[in-house]
Amino acid sequence: MNDPVAIRALDSFVYRCPLDTPVETSFGTMMDRPMVVVRVTDQDGHQGWGEIWCNFPMVGAEHRARLVDSVFRAQMVDREFDSPAAAYQALEAGTRVLALQSAEPGPFAQCLSGIDLALWDLCARRAGQPLWQYLGGDTDRIPVYASGLNPTAPERLAVERAAQGYTRFKLKIGFGARRDLANLAALRETLGDQASLMVDVNQGWTLDQARDQLPALNRLGLKWIEEPLLCTAPWSEWRALAALTDIPVSAGENLMGEARFREAIDSGALSILQPDAAKWGGISRLLPLARAINNAGLRYYPHYLGGGIGLLASGHLLAAAGGEGALEVDANPNPLRTELCGPLNVVEGGYASLGRAPGIGDLDALAGLECYRVGEYL
Repeated sequence: MNDPVAIRALDSFVYRCPLDTPVETSFGTMMDRPMVVVRVTDQDGHQGWGEIWCNFPMVGAEHRARLVDSVFRAQMVDREFDSPAAAYQALEAGTRVLALQSAEPGPFAQCLSGIDLALWDLCARRAGQPLWQYLGGDTDRIPVYASGLNPTAPERLAVERAAQGYTRFKLKIGFGARRDLANLAALRETLGDQASLMVDVNQGWTLDQARDQLPALNRLGLKWIEEPLLCTAPWSEWRALAALTDIPVSAGENLMGEARFREAIDSGALSILQPDAAKWGGISRLLPLARAINNAGLRYYPHYLGGGIGLLASGHLLAAAGGEGALEVDANPNPLRTELCGPLNVVEGGYASLGRAPGIGDLDALAGLECYRVGEYL
């Protein structure tokens, strides 16, 4: 996959969709759903599309789009790279000092990730292949799970997604033991014993709080507990937590850098790793990382919470990496996701198919989302 790319243009677009029901987490509430899309165009007019993580803070979407326009465009346009991976390496090196000088390694990594997704999409479209196949995958059929169930009456949304074909569900917890356990009981009663249930603490506990909370959760047959501790907590604390429970422990969406992920693989604390391709690494870094996770006897589950373009890219990445993981699909209403992710809207028995369209697939629906686009990042 060493296809050269000569870049003629790099463009960014910001979208915001208001929410009737805010998305609640243990660390904050999302009042709308943002999306930052990047488009790369090569010298022959071929295009590719990617998405940049931008959920927090509320002004994050416009900020990241401005970074693309003011920093990365000058690093890319009118340059030729031997491959998307070579472009990633060059752009990372070319912006390293800027990221440190501005004390913003996260936003820089997120912009680079979205650009990388767009470059791989461009190459797959140019080759006339679906991205999963271009990356070496054997099948377009992947497991999916419904994520982002809020702590307020989560069973209502869960039963809707169950009717659409989902069999796996992840609840946000960290809102107090009584509320968390009541929500899990409501989900089990509503969905039945056959449903797979997972929980996400969103870094909401200390180790002492985990010691208090885990005994009640240990009896519930959960498939995993996600980010119970701060992503910066020492691995000794993660190992201590893992020793307190038989529930598989997962993390990864807030880790950054190959060294940190290697520590996570070697930590002995995690059963599941969840890097986010729109947040760090794109495909250039995450495809080899995903395979390393699987080869280490752990499980790769891509994290994702955003619009449809990044979701599609994450699904194609999972299909290429293989293994036992499933794709995270936000259960909350969001036209920036559902109008764009096409085949992933059709779920049967907990599985979806990505299809055989070139790249990540048909994105003509972008034209219908103009009402949500923020002109000039107002």
